[in-house]
Amino acid sequence: MKNSLIIALDFASKQEVFQFLDRFEGESLFVKVGMELFYQEGPAIISELKEKNHQVFLDLKLHDIPNTVHKAMKGLARLGADLVNVHAAGGSEMMKAAIAGLEAGTPSGLVRPRCIAVTQLTSTSEEQMRAEQLIPVSIEESVLHYASVAQGSGMDGVVCSTWEAGKIRSELGPDFLTVTPGIRLSSDATQDQKRIATPETARLAGVSSIVVGRPITQASDPVASYKRIKEAWEGVSLT
Repeated sequence: MKNSLIIALDFASKQEVFQFLDRFEGESLFVKVGMELFYQEGPAIISELKEKNHQVFLDLKLHDIPNTVHKAMKGLARLGADLVNVHAAGGSEMMKAAIAGLEAGTPSGLVRPRCIAVTQLTSTSEEQMRAEQLIPVSIEESVLHYASVAQGSGMDGVVCSTWEAGKIRSELGPDFLTVTPGIRLSSDATQDQKRIATPETARLAGVSSIVVGRPITQASDPVASYKRIKEAWEGVSLT
């Protein structure tokens, strides 16, 4: 899944999802199903997306006691998603339980979904982190610490902003995934994201994969927007 551009399916129903995907004329994509869509449509949406040859990042950000997360991941492993996640703030025992649950639930002969840990949300500023989470260090230090704990707990990578990805790659190695949301073209509005970056900046920072939602899904021409972002991300022209 390295060098992937993952489209966040920011829709409330599968009807909207497939109307959107139909614009791509059968192209195989990497898409993200978040809480909004999953809670409305349930597990069946994952099967339907996989049947159309899309890779799926199931973005539910599990954060609970280890036993609950283990059981939840055991069930999610059967759905066929390629990537799932938890909150690193849940701790090392919870993250280890997540991996154990995925391994127990993955059908025989199949590869378990990769699992990544959310460090600090890209909508969180350093000031907010310090005031509301009472974390006194810089946001970079907080993210790096979470990433180190996540790697030691068996996670395949983390969700972080572009601004921490280079340091994570340097300290934890290139095989440890860095998946970064908050990607915007220079002409895009930031909306509720705070630690944003362009696709070019993410590529130069050595980010593994980027997640892009509204700049594509809410564009007047989603396919053209997708191609522009993909060109910037890959550093090549698709035309």
